[in-house]
Amino acid sequence: MNMDMATMRPVIVKQLPEMLSVEQGRAFLREAEHSLTAARPQVVLDCSRVRQLDSAGIQVLLRCLEEAMKRNGDVKLASVPPAAAAILRMTRVDGLFEVFDNTSDAVDSFYQFPAFAFQHEALQSGYANSGTESIA
Repeated sequence: MNMDMATMRPVIVKQLPEMLSVEQGRAFLREAEHSLTAARPQVVLDCSRVRQLDSAGIQVLLRCLEEAMKRNGDVKLASVPPAAAAILRMTRVDGLFEVFDNTSDAVDSFYQFPAFAFQHEALQSGYANSGTESIA
């Protein structure tokens, strides 16, 4: 467990099993429930062991995301094997999650301020550039 120092909320890393059948999915959701129902949960699902991803597994991922979002939190995926990534793309579920190459990058992403927020803030405060300068 890593700690987000700005908000003092933990970033929880959960390891997904090799296969998420209906029963394994239920067991995983029961085990992850506490992490997903906290205030503003920040969860990284480590997919490195996933060998088979079917509709039951996708439902587990979506349920995790749904529970976190109900509480203004987020779920990010890390270390998704190529076969599982292909299934996520085919089902168009990949666009619902931020996906990272490893758990460390996924955890670190909770600490970073999104770049678009700077641009939005600049536009709101009247500091938008005239198009001749760029923001780095």
